[in-house]
Amino acid sequence: MSVQVRNNVHVRGRGEATMLFSHGFGCDQTMWRYLAPAFEDAFRVITYDLVGSGRSDLSAYDRARYASLHGYADDLLEIVDAHATGPVIVVGHSVSAMIGMLATIKAPERFAAQVMVAPSACYINQADYVGGFERGDIDELLETMEANYLGWSSSLAPAIMGAPGRPTLREELTDSFCRNDPDIAKHFARVTFLSDHRADVPRSATPTLILQCSEDLIAPRSAGDYLARHLPRCELHVIDNIGHCPHMSAPTASSRAIDAFLADILAATLG
Repeated sequence: MSVQVRNNVHVRGRGEATMLFSHGFGCDQTMWRYLAPAFEDAFRVITYDLVGSGRSDLSAYDRARYASLHGYADDLLEIVDAHATGPVIVVGHSVSAMIGMLATIKAPERFAAQVMVAPSACYINQADYVGGFERGDIDELLETMEANYLGWSSSLAPAIMGAPGRPTLREELTDSFCRNDPDIAKHFARVTFLSDHRADVPRSATPTLILQCSEDLIAPRSAGDYLARHLPRCELHVIDNIGHCPHMSAPTASSRAIDAFLADILAATLG
């Protein structure tokens, strides 16, 4: 099976450098349509679906390969090999921020920069680390999902989106959650919400921009602050926005922050 078919890869735009967009849990690549087009004049833009999501090939979903985020990071590197040109900037939303980070650790020479949109290295509070959830909260979330996935999706997706006064965005995320294969989604949720990549964070020396929302149910400000303190080359930019999806609810503020961050990096990389 080709990488293109497996991950439903789409390539648009023009430019010497490549910008690759990787979506979050419950989503697919269509969620990038508010942000990615802003970069198509200057970059080769790649969007794709994580295996098990969107229009990826569901037959490629291997529970052993995707028992950790490393399997998704390996997929990302295969997509880079097959479709990217020039320096690569990986833009990852939510769990894909960690997937992208793992890829930069595995193959740092392939990446000029990474942008983490609403990231978290660990969702569960640990001693003096504040991830936003107690272990019991996550266990309850996963148990509710197991019992009634569609009901869970319909109730939680609007809260994750935030975006008060934007009902169409809330409906879009709910529909996306509900379209996913429930068995795959439950497995991916367990991998996502129980993951802890804090030990990996200092190993990524790729220049990093964190886009953090001022109010985020899933990734609180403390999660972004932790990453900003422990990533070796990092900038934190807080967007005045309610929700976990600023690339959808605040795309202009997101694109401006990315442009400002990349200006000096690309000038140095491309000469």
